[in-house]
Amino acid sequence: MTILVVTGTGTEIGKTVVTAAVAAARPDLRVAVLKPAQTGLAPGEPGDAAEVVRLAGGHVTPVELARFPEPLAPATAARRAGLPPVRPHEIADAAQKLATEHDLVLIEGAGGLLVRFDDEGSTLADAARLLDAPVLVVTPAGLGTLNTTALTSEALRARALECLGVVVGSMPAEPDLAARCNLADLPVVAGAPLLGAVPTGAGALEPADFRVRARSWLAAELGGNRPAG
Repeated sequence: MTILVVTGTGTEIGKTVVTAAVAAARPDLRVAVLKPAQTGLAPGEPGDAAEVVRLAGGHVTPVELARFPEPLAPATAARRAGLPPVRPHEIADAAQKLATEHDLVLIEGAGGLLVRFDDEGSTLADAARLLDAPVLVVTPAGLGTLNTTALTSEALRARALECLGVVVGSMPAEPDLAARCNLADLPVVAGAPLLGAVPTGAGALEPADFRVRARSWLAAELGGNRPAG
């Protein structure tokens, strides 16, 4: 697992914090985090890749391929900014180069798996296919997550992409009935194991505390010590 693609069933569900947890769980490795398209930030503002480094530590190298100021899908944001979009082959080329210099490359997508990166309809799935890389799906805990997780997993299978597993991006300290049941049901609808659950508010922890606790949130496949579901 030299290259791992991290996607989600939607936006604002914890992809960056999960990516940081995976990086933090492997302090013994040289890790690179690749953000193909950062949207919604002005030049100079810290983006998702920088946040991963802040939480996970100095063994992580941040790389951002493109930045667009408006908080929109990458294709739309690039078009409105009058800037060239990010193409799947550019993502794949960057990841392969990083893989020659790092033990693990984490590619964090924008929004969900099929969010468009350009006006031709290219997506993160196309980059994953070029790389033949496994995909980790980050999903919410609560009601509605089974449907979006099933749809994402079905899209991966249709493209002959491996779903490494599912991680809940924000697990409440006191989960309701739906969230508790979903822990058992998510692996079934995904056809892949539940590889972790990151607690709500984890991104607000002090970085030192985040790094200590990260392994307890993740299964061994991601460098943690939590039993896989």
